[in-house]
Amino acid sequence: MKKALLVLGLVGVCAGALVRWLGGGGDGGASDGDTRLVFNRLWVDRLPQGPKDTANIFAAVTGRERMGIFQSTSTWKGSYELFQHTASGDKLRVVYPHTDDKENVKVRAWTCGEDDMDYCLELSGASRGVKRYHSQDGWEIGAVRSPQELLDRVASRLPHAK
Repeated sequence: MKKALLVLGLVGVCAGALVRWLGGGGDGGASDGDTRLVFNRLWVDRLPQGPKDTANIFAAVTGRERMGIFQSTSTWKGSYELFQHTASGDKLRVVYPHTDDKENVKVRAWTCGEDDMDYCLELSGASRGVKRYHSQDGWEIGAVRSPQELLDRVASRLPHAK
């Protein structure tokens, strides 16, 4: 369990530091179908059950700069790619600075009860990450004051690794 929590904790620390640096906020009272739910929140495809399980993470933050991350990680191995974005309706214009790749990603977020999560997110047209993610209340990245606070919030909601 500690290793699985460490992995997601490291993701949380990175995301929290990014949001703190960018000055992002919470979801702003977003409702179903409201794309604001997509932003400033940690999204995961599934919670890892052991140290070799891979979790795919997505976050897109707003603030002085609009940046985000696609990350695939287990306790033992991981990779990530940061991106810049602009939003227009249900579309994100994503630019990957390392490769200069650009793409239009359609986003759809809503309240759901899948896998003991509160929210679902579908991404269409993204060449990175997976197509479906989940999030919970309390996983708002901008709702924390420090990376450690985000780490503690994520860790408190993860199931014990088997």
